[in-house]
Amino acid sequence: MSSKKMGRPPSDKPKSKTIEIRVDEETLSKLDASAEKLNTSRSAIVRQGIDKVYDELQK
Repeated sequence: MSSKKMGRPPSDKPKSKTIEIRVDEETLSKLDASAEKLNTSRSAIVRQGIDKVYDELQK
């Protein structure tokens, strides 16, 4: 058997930091609906939002 490890390859940008936020039910519902429609995770939606706001501020 091969000595190579199976599984995901290492990421170029590992996500090792965790943040916790408080949201109301309406915001959570919007987040979940967005994640479901885009077939992605809550975290991915939040990262996209952060990128969008940051890019707008750089203009």
